[in-house]
Amino acid sequence: MKTNSDLQEKVLNALHWEPLLNKAEIGVIANDGIVTLTGFVDSYAKKLKAEATVKNIKGVKAVVEKVEVRFGVDGEATDSEIAREVINAFKWNWEIPNDVIKVKVENNWVTLEGELQWNYQRETAQKLVDNLLGVRGVNNKLTIRTELHDKIEKDLIVEAIERDWSINDDEISVTVLDKKVILTGLVHSLYQKHQVEKIVWSTPGVWFVENNLEVGFDD
Repeated sequence: MKTNSDLQEKVLNALHWEPLLNKAEIGVIANDGIVTLTGFVDSYAKKLKAEATVKNIKGVKAVVEKVEVRFGVDGEATDSEIAREVINAFKWNWEIPNDVIKVKVENNWVTLEGELQWNYQRETAQKLVDNLLGVRGVNNKLTIRTELHDKIEKDLIVEAIERDWSINDDEISVTVLDKKVILTGLVHSLYQKHQVEKIVWSTPGVWFVENNLEVGFDD
């Protein structure tokens, strides 16, 4: 059985080997599979990278993220400057429909609102903002409203999950309610939990995903 100190060391080593991150910037506390990240980074992209790195580590059940973004002189930007950068980023990306997303910037936090047809468009919008200089955080309120009216095929979702070699699907249950998919059961890592949800979002006709999968792992 892995001790808290074992998991803490594993997380610190993983952060150390990420080129974008500096091990000294981030503190790690591990307690029964729950990892708390503390400290400071100089960009929102680094904050997200730290969280994503930890989620992919075996033995991590949940991540409590308390890392703060503190900019240096070169990273400072006004809300107006950030808003212009966000609008320009969307304008020049062919995956984002024109004039669909409403952008609000307050205290370096960006809020995105509107309706898109596909989840990959929502993810693209999020990533574009994540990497902009001066952004402290993103509140993604974008929703999916596809024009497809075909019934969601549960069997197609189940088969797609089964095809993914990284997922143990024996304890995953899929429920379809109109345009909503509900996931319940057990997976063995946060990575698997998010991978299953990603697969569901790729299914035509899905507007909502309720991911109730629990994370457990072998001692």
